[in-house]
Amino acid sequence: MKIFLTLISLVAVSFSLIFFLAKGEVSKLLDLIFPENQQVDANDSGEMQPYDTTIIKIKDKVLLDAPIIKQFPELPRGCEVTSLAMLLQYKGIKADKMSLANQISKNSVPLKKENGRIFWGNPNEGFIGDMYSYNNPGYGVYHKPIKQLAEQFLPGKIKDLTGGEFTELQTFLSLDIPVWIITNTTYKKLPESAFEKWQTPGGEIKITYKEHSVLVTGYDEKVIYFNDPISGAKNKAIPKEDFLAAWKQMGSQAVTYLPD
Repeated sequence: MKIFLTLISLVAVSFSLIFFLAKGEVSKLLDLIFPENQQVDANDSGEMQPYDTTIIKIKDKVLLDAPIIKQFPELPRGCEVTSLAMLLQYKGIKADKMSLANQISKNSVPLKKENGRIFWGNPNEGFIGDMYSYNNPGYGVYHKPIKQLAEQFLPGKIKDLTGGEFTELQTFLSLDIPVWIITNTTYKKLPESAFEKWQTPGGEIKITYKEHSVLVTGYDEKVIYFNDPISGAKNKAIPKEDFLAAWKQMGSQAVTYLPD
């Protein structure tokens, strides 16, 4: 009984310390309470996730040296597969933008306009329209088909972070792993006038033709760094507040791979 009461007291003291310590000190204390390979999380199926078995300390700043690839002139609407090519090549995989453009799932729902309404496909089911030319209508593709394509190169190693917080992206960046994301071409929150609604076989969706994809390569206190397939700029810097607002407005879409 005395041992039990002693353990309870120790736990209470530990949580009291966690409550009052600063953020950095909490991390240090957690390292003591949960030694390496002791803290684990389970996925939806109950399986333990290997990359969660240690406490990852988020770095104050990160800047990775990922390859830069331009989408132009071959892929005017191919920012998503071009950013994926950068991610895979950083991992050491021989994947080029043109082969990825050919392999990405395509949505075959035809464009139709009736009574002021637009009927088209869902970018989470495949690429919409023409990726290779502005002469034909087209849009882009979202995280689900990108994850599926990436899985062909890294089976069981792709992580879809969509809908999560930026701290999740920081965790992977702190492990020296860049992250594919969806944003817009202004890299800041868009007005509602920049969006329109489509009717799809699965229901109504809201899109913007300013949709864009980049590879996030780092961050610090003030900015987010990324490789931009439109301009070919490597480690382009945008104020963090603006960048995060644009990313969240597009559904916080993000895909990366698990560490070895």
